[in-house]
Amino acid sequence: MFSQFDFQQMLSAFLVLIGIIDIIGSIPIILQLKNKGRDVSAIKATVISGALMVGFFYGGNWILEIFNCNIESFATAGAILILFMALEMILDIEIFKNTGPVKEATLVPLVFPLLAGAGTFTTLISLKAMYSDLNIMIALFLNMIWVYIVISMTDRVKRILGESGIYFIRKFFGIILMAISVKMFFDNVTKLF
Repeated sequence: MFSQFDFQQMLSAFLVLIGIIDIIGSIPIILQLKNKGRDVSAIKATVISGALMVGFFYGGNWILEIFNCNIESFATAGAILILFMALEMILDIEIFKNTGPVKEATLVPLVFPLLAGAGTFTTLISLKAMYSDLNIMIALFLNMIWVYIVISMTDRVKRILGESGIYFIRKFFGIILMAISVKMFFDNVTKLF
């Protein structure tokens, strides 16, 4: 099993997921929820979102089979979705709007759609087309540790990084995501043809 471990793959998957999950970019939303008196549980958000991601990672192919869709098609569509998310981060525009009802801050909007949303699910399936499961699961586990740390220390992170630090990190990961989406798109489009 550990013969599949590849540090480069794991690091690449980690960086893609850290950019897509974008917990640093979610700090302003978490702080806004806290300011409104909404309870945000770091452990609950981490465990539920991690379980949803693992479940979709392993069950996603079955779901794709139901709709008669192959992983390369899904990965290509995912690359386009990731490109739009990168554009949101870089250009400070809102393409994806959360119009669902908000009842509990930890589950909605934190777990879904911010942490374990369509972009994350699409990314996980797209990564599966490129990397081994072991490397992706290690990357996901490390991301969940990072998510827990950031959510539990939201106020401190904001003080340490400041508004400009959070803004810079969001822009930086936006550019990384854009480059990854282009690579993912061309890798999978060539497999389709």
